[in-house]
Amino acid sequence: MKIVLLEGGSLGEDISLDGFNEIGETVIYSRSDIEENAERIRDADVIVLNKIPVDGLLLENAEKAKLVCLTATGTNNVNFDYTNSRGITVCNVKGYSTESVAQHSFAMLLSLYEHLPYYDRFVKSGDYSRSKCFSVFDYGFNELYGKTFGIIGLGAIGRASARIAKAFGCRVIYYSTSGMHYDEEYERTDLETLLSVSDVIAVHAPLNERTRGLISYEGFKLMKKNAVILNTGRGGIIDEDALYDALVNDRIMAAGLDVLQVEPMDPGSPLLKIQDSNRLIITPHIGWGTVEARTRCVEEVILNIKAYFAGTPRNVVTGN
Repeated sequence: MKIVLLEGGSLGEDISLDGFNEIGETVIYSRSDIEENAERIRDADVIVLNKIPVDGLLLENAEKAKLVCLTATGTNNVNFDYTNSRGITVCNVKGYSTESVAQHSFAMLLSLYEHLPYYDRFVKSGDYSRSKCFSVFDYGFNELYGKTFGIIGLGAIGRASARIAKAFGCRVIYYSTSGMHYDEEYERTDLETLLSVSDVIAVHAPLNERTRGLISYEGFKLMKKNAVILNTGRGGIIDEDALYDALVNDRIMAAGLDVLQVEPMDPGSPLLKIQDSNRLIITPHIGWGTVEARTRCVEEVILNIKAYFAGTPRNVVTGN
């Protein structure tokens, strides 16, 4: 069996990939190369990747390909019509990053809510040493306790965030993008209600035909002026031009993004014009990637490969 990892570097240099060598001949490429990817997998039985489009352009000459393993949960990069027609099995990984993403969402929120970048710079610049008062409140900040925390997408990560928000004393409400999730512990609302009453809005939904562009100019007009919006779902869910407009015109207080419409970030994105980290925090799609989560991800992919060749495939996705 030959296993080819096309984006090994996306798992980080601090995570061991030795487990793949124990189950087959393994070739690891650190990064995707559009011109080389198809050739790299020409004789592969198993292809491991993350963001690369899985379609005929990639797989046409990979005649031995039996299994594609995603180092992710999302499958919007897979052309299932093609893989299904070829009899190529596709497996993803689930649940490995739940706590990691929820934690990162709150790390962004607390930084924005308490204006930590400003106060950190205030002290380190020497301004605090020159202050005549032991406390400085140039930026007022509020408690999360008693605030309404709205979650878009109450899957595993959404529920983890709900649990944390509840621990802070928030009222938790949610909108189900699929219409399929119901949790009697929290109040389910329509999207317009959630946007209009929430103090914090956390996006934890997948990107699909129902969620693409879900938060638009009209959505931002519904939000409170003191609202904070967080997106650790997928970048395409929030219209970035609309978000920029909402921030520069003070329609909302702040935003925290770990995902963007284009990744790596488009150098022409209007969001780069907002350099104030009290209003906007952007991280480079790292929320899923604590050391523990990335280790679990690798372990899950290895289990997927072993299970497939043992005749008991797991985590199979077909697009249906």
